[in-house]
Amino acid sequence: MMPKKLLLSLACLFTLAAFVGAAADTTWLLKVPEKSRAKQNPFSGNSDAAAAGARLFQQNCAQCHGSDGTGRDKKPNLHSGRIRSATPGELEWLLTNGSMKNGMPSWSRLPEGQRWQIVTYVKSLP
Repeated sequence: MMPKKLLLSLACLFTLAAFVGAAADTTWLLKVPEKSRAKQNPFSGNSDAAAAGARLFQQNCAQCHGSDGTGRDKKPNLHSGRIRSATPGELEWLLTNGSMKNGMPSWSRLPEGQRWQIVTYVKSLP
């Protein structure tokens, strides 16, 4: 059995590592203009848009984020608290502009409506 001090030290290290990793993942948020941050999702609550977004997600996003959005190969878990608390406008901005520093490409080639459908799907994840 491990001594209490060692267990406490390991717990602190893991917590710090998780905090540092989470902070690095959200640096893109600092670049989102207030106007974009405040945008409302025109498809919010629309189940047809969420279903269309799910199909688009599988075609364009699942390779990195996993088919269920739980992340893959150090790519973010879209069920995380930070993604859950992101505004729809922040997520649409990220899809449009990407964050190459974090390995997220721009999806500006997708029509705006399709980007909003993906946001609708991501926001519907449990």
